[in-house]
Amino acid sequence: MILFRYFTQQILQVTLAVSLILLVVSFTSRFLQYLADAVAGKMTTDILLMLMLYRLPEFLLIIVPFAFFLAVLLAYGRMYAENEMVVLHACGFSRSRLLNMTMGIGLLLAVAMAALSLYAAPAGLQQTEALRQSQDELTEIDLIVSGQFQSFNRGQRVTYAESLSQTDVGRQLNNPFVVLRDPNPAQGDSGLRIMVAESARPIVDEASGRRFMLLENGYFYDGTPGAADYSVTEFQQQGVLLPEQSTIAPVLRGTELPTMALLGSSDPGLVAELQWRISVILLIPVLTLLAVPLSKVDPRQGRFARLVPAALLYGLYFMLLQVSRDAVEDGSLSPLIGMWWVHLVFAGAGLGLMWRDRAKKPALARMV
Repeated sequence: MILFRYFTQQILQVTLAVSLILLVVSFTSRFLQYLADAVAGKMTTDILLMLMLYRLPEFLLIIVPFAFFLAVLLAYGRMYAENEMVVLHACGFSRSRLLNMTMGIGLLLAVAMAALSLYAAPAGLQQTEALRQSQDELTEIDLIVSGQFQSFNRGQRVTYAESLSQTDVGRQLNNPFVVLRDPNPAQGDSGLRIMVAESARPIVDEASGRRFMLLENGYFYDGTPGAADYSVTEFQQQGVLLPEQSTIAPVLRGTELPTMALLGSSDPGLVAELQWRISVILLIPVLTLLAVPLSKVDPRQGRFARLVPAALLYGLYFMLLQVSRDAVEDGSLSPLIGMWWVHLVFAGAGLGLMWRDRAKKPALARMV
């Protein structure tokens, strides 16, 4: 029990450290993508943190198995390099017992991964999609960022606001600048309407239910780019039609469906998703079979000697799982074979490494 606690502490500490490092890198990359979408007017900035939190279980599904794999290699590699393992083996602590203890730690982690893979990750992705759908209900004014030119409606409209303020009727743009492109086939060019106003706010027409951006106290300039015959019109109020709200009910994809909804399905996409969720759980015990024999290094090699080959091995493992997932999804691979063959191959490789190490030991040493 003392050794089990010691190994658990060593492995979990390194797992936590590596997971945090990889999580920061993944979070930063994804956050920059979301931030770019917010700047481009595709979403509001106030949902960025919630999006990241809902995606956290999905990130952990990819990060934690790799972090655990590296943790076993680093922790045991240090113990081999500092001759701790040599002393333990000399006292009768066999490699089979080391594998059993490590497998116990891995199974504890696999239980946590099962909760993430089967429940937390799909629920998080479902909430993420709900947040994305909620953005369709927002008006262009809700998506404006002050001090930036933003393109809407596939480049047909560009909007700028010097500043934003909150009023009793909602969000308001101060000193807005709006450019509308109006294709004019008769002239062979695109007409422009440039609108400058003191303020703008969203309104809804009660009769039609359409949404408008109401500009107040300004001017609009109509003309053709390159020509000098722009007409100038002053207005007190001018409405700009905004896109209609999406009325299509969101359809959950396989990654967002609850696990219970995937059971018994014959759809290849749903079968592939179910096998993927189970495969993430199986990663931990299979990686344990690989990590324990790979962690054995000579003191002269150092604790990092096996990291690069091990990382390449994990990359191959993960890539084959993804390739098998795509093959099951498009129907080119039978679900009976699915991703299971990948686990069997790598589990067999781990057992082969364990048997090789055992065969290399003297007959007297194999008795302990």
